[in-house]
Amino acid sequence: MTHDACPELPCLTIRYCTGCRWLLRAAWMAQELLTTFEQELGQVALAPGRGGVFSVLLDGELIWDRVRDGGFPDIKVLKQRVRDRIAPDKALGHSDRPAP
Repeated sequence: MTHDACPELPCLTIRYCTGCRWLLRAAWMAQELLTTFEQELGQVALAPGRGGVFSVLLDGELIWDRVRDGGFPDIKVLKQRVRDRIAPDKALGHSDRPAP
């Protein structure tokens, strides 16, 4: 799934549980990702859900799920997962993995 105005750029979706009141967490993560990947993402969408859902999809591929991955993503880990798929050569500064 791509953004209509920029079909060549990836679309990221954060699905969050409205009953759990996770909108602020989802919005903060969206802001962080848009700031970090302002040239690499075509869209970051917030999608309300139910049943304790908190998941992050990149072009329809699940890259984080609260149940599967054991809670909420650390923003550094989420940025790394997004970067690894859309801009593998991009340095993330202090959010990057330590050098091996």
